[in-house]
Formats: sequence, structure tokens, C-alpha cells
Amino acid sequence: MTEQHQQRYRFSEAPIWSLQRKYYEDAGLEAWRNDQVPQYITSNPATAIAYAEMIFAFLQDQMNQGLGAEPVYIVELGAGAGRLAYHVLYELQKLKEYAGIDLPEYHYVMTDLAMNNVIGWREHPALQPFIEQGILDFAPFDAMQSDALHLTVSGQVIKQGDLTQPLLIIANYFFDAIPQELIYVDEGSIYEADVYIEYSKTGAEFEALTTSQQLNHIHLSYEYRKAPEYEQDDYIYRDLIAIYQERLEDAHILFPKVGLECLDRLDALSQSGFMLLTADKGDHLIENWEFAEPPELVLHGSFSLIANYHAVQYVFQQKGAEILFVPHHYNNINVGCILHVGQPKAYTNTRLAYRRSVERFGPDDFFSLKMWIDRHLDELGMQQILSFWRLGGYDAEFFIQTTKQLSALLPEANDEEKKDLWMGIQKMWSSFYVMPQRYDLALDAGLILFEMDMFEEAKQYLEISVAQEQDEVVSTVYYCLAIACLELDLMDQAEEYLKQLLVLEPDHEEALALMSVLVAEE
Repeated sequence: MTEQHQQRYRFSEAPIWSLQRKYYEDAGLEAWRNDQVPQYITSNPATAIAYAEMIFAFLQDQMNQGLGAEPVYIVELGAGAGRLAYHVLYELQKLKEYAGIDLPEYHYVMTDLAMNNVIGWREHPALQPFIEQGILDFAPFDAMQSDALHLTVSGQVIKQGDLTQPLLIIANYFFDAIPQELIYVDEGSIYEADVYIEYSKTGAEFEALTTSQQLNHIHLSYEYRKAPEYEQDDYIYRDLIAIYQERLEDAHILFPKVGLECLDRLDALSQSGFMLLTADKGDHLIENWEFAEPPELVLHGSFSLIANYHAVQYVFQQKGAEILFVPHHYNNINVGCILHVGQPKAYTNTRLAYRRSVERFGPDDFFSLKMWIDRHLDELGMQQILSFWRLGGYDAEFFIQTTKQLSALLPEANDEEKKDLWMGIQKMWSSFYVMPQRYDLALDAGLILFEMDMFEEAKQYLEISVAQEQDEVVSTVYYCLAIACLELDLMDQAEEYLKQLLVLEPDHEEALALMSVLVAEE
């Protein structure tokens, strides 16, 4: 029988948080391989486009207020695999080129607790152009204690009061993954909900497990004690706690004390406040916290909980901030914007951009629609695929998912549809951010182009695939390359690809027949 062992902790001090920290420090960028830690919903091109629209609008507002002389710093907290930063910067450049208007200079800073991630981003090929342009930098950042940004490229240190422009903060899947307090409210009384950690494996057996496996062998249970410190007049969040006592019953509330303190430290970097763009599983409506059950860890390599956006909203509303959340209920991800700046109503372009890019149809709506489409791919026509692909910013993952259906539809596709498909492939490739994933985008793009008889273009992508996957090339790729070369009158190259095919598959009948023809013609 497995040994059982329990220890009691204050929730924010429980060892689950040190395991969370260790997981990201050990895994580095591998944490996001094949969505082990979810990243798609907050990092896809559609989400990045929505963020870029709001950032662009914010820059416009600064310029319109005569505040364009100093640079704006955009700081992404916990930048993950780096995909969101890449797509935001890519889209910002497109918007700037298209609009052709003067904007304040901007610098994007990707941050993370794990220094391995900072190093990995700095070496990523897709990010090099932005580094060279001087608009991208990196910094280690600990939500628990960091009060300055030490930029690794420029060497600049941003300290309290250094910035004259408002700081622009991006925090996706951030507040749900850092330490939180857990309080319980019932019948007007406030309690601390302490957590018991139960280990199904202990000692050397537990230590031998990976961090992710250790989290799978932890069970949480709770015990309550009166917490008079929350009711003292000098407690910094006393007014908010009083609202919970008055409005809620039988409610477990994850209280983001660390997150709020982190925002205060970031706020201190600027003389002009900040704008926060944030997306998470989290409720800003107080009624959704009533009768809230005790939290359970959602495991995905690391773990996540629910973010208390109501607390963040209330605290900054009291400081005069403009808070933007959608009026309807979110389904998968709640996207909010906090304008903690002087005269937030003056940020007309920013507020309109939120209405246009989040409230009317935003990242949560896109993801809900995509989940339905994922289940009905074999029912989609060419126009439906092309339309949703455009809506999603020519997302590579959607293209990969639809290649089988695209192949089935190509024989009946008209010339305009094929041209749009080719244009989409070009746009997708130009904005593709390489991550450790299970698919080969160049291969799938090349095969679709081959089926459209676009042999020169197919050859280009298939050769990229061969160069990238030298140890895993399948015979079909060499065969398609040989045919493409024959169609392009590149006989020597065709012969070489047939030879490589026959090394993999000596009895390949079509290759043997083509080789005999080529040899006879020499």
C-alpha cells in the first residue's frame, strides 16, 4: 500500500509553488513543446493581432497627446515560448508601414523567471531582425521580488521612476501561475484556507520523479482558521475584503496579493502609470466567486489555477484606472485591459481598439470558433478554410490541421482559390515562428503546392524540409522533388533525388522506371 504523508501550509507558501518554479527553470523552452504547457490560445496570430491593434492604438494616443518624444516600453511577463512577442512585433511593423504615421519609438522586453528562456529567446532565429533593429530586448524577472529590469542586449537597467512614458504590460497566463493567497468567506466571516499537501510517494521514490511527475503525486485538502489580519483597518486591501464579506457566501477566493504587489513594482518604474493587457482563466465578475469551490491544480507539465481579475479590477479602479473587460461571459480566456494612466478617457483609440479587437470579436471568440471547426474539418469547403485561415492571421497550426482536407478539395478548386491558397502559404511562411513541434510546415506546404502543379514553389519548400529533417526524410519527398525537377527540366537534380530515394526504398517501381529513362537519355 502506498505510504501517505501530509503537511499543512499557508496556501501561498505551499511547496507546489517551488515545484512550479523548478519546472520552468529545468524545462526552459521545452516546457511548450507540443503544447505540454498550453500556449496556443494566448499566442496564436489572432490573439497577437488583437494585442498589436491595442498597442498601436495606445501609441497613437500618446502621439496625439504630444507625448511622442520618449520611447514606450512594452514588457511581457512570462513570455513563454516567445511566439506571442514575435507575432505582436511582426504585426506592429505591418500596421506601422501601412498607416505611414509618426509614432513614439517602442521597445519590447520579453521577461521570464527562468534565465534559460531568456537565453533561448535571444538565440532564436526569428527574433534576430527585431534585436538588430533595436526594438526587442530581454530581461530576467521574478514576480515575487524584481523591482527593476536588467536588459540583456542593451545593458540598460530600468529602475524606479526611470520611464516618462506609461509602461505597457502584457501578462498572459501569468496571474494564475504565481503564488496566491486562499481565503474563505462565509456568513460575514473571513478565514485563511490552509492547505494540506498529501504525497502518494515520499522520500527517495518521490525525489526520483521529474517535477511534472511529482505534481501528479500531490493531493490538496483544506482546513480553515480565523484570519483577523484581513479585517484590520490598516490592511492594504481591507475595503476589498469587506466587499467579499458582505457579498459572498461559502466562497473560496484566490487572492492575488503577489500579483498586485508585482503590478505596483512595475508601476513604480514609470512616472506615468501603465496599461495592462492580460488574458487568463479568470473572473472579473464578483458573482462568479460566490460558492466557489476549493481550488484544484490543473496539471499540464506545470499547473495553473484561476486568476482573480475581480480583485485586480477593484484595486485599480480605486486608483482611478479605466478597466475594460467584456460585458458577456467568457468561455475559455478572459481578456482585459487596465488603463492606469492620467486621464484614461483620453485614450480614445485604445478603448476603441479594445471594443473592436476584443469585445466585439476577440481571442476568446476566435478560440471557441476554432474548437468547433477543429471537430468539423472534413465538412469545410475551400472558401470556408481560406476565410477562417485569414481570420486567424494565416496560422501555421490551422494550415497543418487542414492539409488533408485541402488535398481532397484541390481537384475541384478554381484558379482564384488556388491563387489565394498560394498567397496564404506565402503569408504564413513569412510570419512563421519555429517552435519544437511535431509537424514539418515546409513539408506540408511543399506537398500542397506540388498537388497544385506549382513545381518551382513546391521544390523550394520541399528542399527546406529535406535540409531541416535530414535524418527523417521520407521517400515521398524525394519522389516529389524528382518529379518537380523533371517538370522544370532540371535533369541532373532529378537524377540525384531519385538516387537518394532508391537508397531509402530500392524497389520503388516508379523511381526505377524514371531512373532508367534518365540513364538512357544521357
